[in-house]
Amino acid sequence: MEETKNSGNEIFLDIETLRLSHEVPGGWSNIRQFGLAVAVTWDQGHGFRRWFEEDAAHLVAELDQFSRVITFNGERFDLEVLRGYSPTHKLAAKSLDLLVHLKNALGFRVKLDSLAEATLGRRKTGAGEEVVTWWRAGDKERVCKYCENDVQLLVDLVGFAREKGYVIVDRKRVSVNWR
Repeated sequence: MEETKNSGNEIFLDIETLRLSHEVPGGWSNIRQFGLAVAVTWDQGHGFRRWFEEDAAHLVAELDQFSRVITFNGERFDLEVLRGYSPTHKLAAKSLDLLVHLKNALGFRVKLDSLAEATLGRRKTGAGEEVVTWWRAGDKERVCKYCENDVQLLVDLVGFAREKGYVIVDRKRVSVNWR
C-alpha cells in the first residue's frame, strides 16, 4: 500500500452489535440501543485490536486520538452505536465513510460485499443477522474474525483506491480520492 502523509494517523473501524433493529424500540431510528458486541480497529501502530461492550468509552477516546476514522456506513451506524455509550460528535468531523462518499458520487447505496468483490475479488464472510446469532450462540471468536475480515476489506479497498485512483462498482470504474 502506498504511504500517504496522514496514513499513520488514521484508524479503520467496524462494529457488530448485540441486537437487531426489530429488537429495539424505534428500530433503525434508535441504533444507539443496538449495543456493542465487538468493534475491531486497525491502525499502523497497533494492527488489529478488538473492543467489547465494556471497552466502548475507551474505544471512543482512542478513536479521538486519530485524525481520521475510516468506516463503511460508520456515520449512520458504527458511530451511532458508540453514541449509546459515549459522546461521538467529535468523531463525525474526522470520519471518512466510504459508503457516504460513494453514495454522494453515484446517487445510490453500494454494499460493502459487492464493492469488495468487484474491486478486490474478495467477499465478506457473513451477514449482520447471522453475526448476532453467532454471538448469542457463544461463537464470539467467529464474530471477531468476521469483523476483522470486514476491517481488512476496508484497509485493502482504501489501499487499492489510493494506488489506482478508483474502485469498481457495477463493473465500472468510479474515481475516488480517499487520501
